[in-house]
Formats: sequence, structure tokens, C-alpha cells
Amino acid sequence: MVVQKQKRIYHLGSLPPFLLVLAGNIKPVDHRWNQHGLGGDNIEGKCRGLHPGPISLLHWSGKGKPWLRLDSRRPCNVDHLWAPYDLYRSSKHSFEE
Repeated sequence: MVVQKQKRIYHLGSLPPFLLVLAGNIKPVDHRWNQHGLGGDNIEGKCRGLHPGPISLLHWSGKGKPWLRLDSRRPCNVDHLWAPYDLYRSSKHSFEE
């Protein structure tokens, strides 16, 4: 992490350090626990929908962040789920329009 702070050696957020710490001792997580990918794909930025069934965690992994899309008035269909938790919510976020 010291090297990363001085010179960027990876570009995948927090995943590489976690993988190093866990040393491969990982298991897949069912989609009902981690609905990942809501930030869209990192190439075209396309929106993604929710997996069917119950979900415990909404994860906007990827480049598209709901606060940026809401502020730009170009939200994806799932971004409204994040809006109630926006501590800096401005009056321009209106979902009744």
C-alpha cells in the first residue's frame, strides 16, 4: 500500500490488496448477498439490472456511480435505490418527474 500511494501499481480499487491478504483463501459469494456490477461495464458504461430474487448488498462496482449519474440527470434504472442515502442530496434529485 505504501508503494501504491507513491506510484500507482494497480488500477482495480481495493480488490488486489484483499486478494493478497487473503492469499487465495476465498469463496464465491452468491448474488443474493452481493449484487455487484451496478456501476455498469467499464468499457461502454452500460447500465445493468438487478439479479432476480432477494438482495442484501447493492454494489455499484464499475465506473458508473449513482451519485454522478443522478447529478448529471442520466441515471440508470437502479440508481434511484441509492438516492435516499445521499447525505448531500440536492433539490435537483426528483423522482416524481
